[in-house]
Amino acid sequence: MSQLVQLNEAQLEGMIIEEIRQRLNHLEHRHTFWDVNELERQTCMSRSFILDQFFYDDRFKKIRFKIGGKWYMSARETEEFLLTWLKERQES
Repeated sequence: MSQLVQLNEAQLEGMIIEEIRQRLNHLEHRHTFWDVNELERQTCMSRSFILDQFFYDDRFKKIRFKIGGKWYMSARETEEFLLTWLKERQES
């Protein structure tokens, strides 16, 4: 026995629009670069933990750069590095 599903087109359209709005909002709030404060916020790690654990890792040194007195890093490359770094911690 098959069940008939009736969709209210207006409700469906509203759900689709809301989903698109949420995804665009997420994309709009992404940064191209992170500074150390954003790195702390994104990782939920303290500055001292970051400095002690991976800031001086040779792989991370290739990602970060200093402009004036402030450190910056590519958000995308940093995310990739952090996922690799975390996976390594889980495996050891």
